[in-house]
Amino acid sequence: MAVYKYQPYPGDVVRNPLTPEQLEAGRRLGAQLRVARGDRALGEVAVAAGISPETLRKIETGRLPTPAFGTVASLSEALGLPIQDLADTWTAALRLPSAS
Repeated sequence: MAVYKYQPYPGDVVRNPLTPEQLEAGRRLGAQLRVARGDRALGEVAVAAGISPETLRKIETGRLPTPAFGTVASLSEALGLPIQDLADTWTAALRLPSAS
C-alpha cells in the first residue's frame, strides 16, 4: 500500500480581487433574487434553498457577489426562477461599458 505525503502548493495560492464589473454583476444578481423573493420571508427562502439566512442576506445586498453555483441553483429552484435568468443577469452586468 502506497502512502502519499501531503504536498502543499509551491507558494501561496491567492485569488485575484474581483473586478468592478464582477462586483456590479453580484449586486444585480442579488437585486434580482430580492425582487423574486417578493413578500416571502428571507429565512423561509434560505431554508428552502438549504443556505443560512445570513448567506442569502449577503447575496441580496451584494456583500457576497460571487456565490457558489450550487447556491445559485438552489435559490433558483426555491424561488421558481429559471437559472438562465440569473445567468443572464450576471453576464449582462459583465458586458456593461466601462466608465473610463
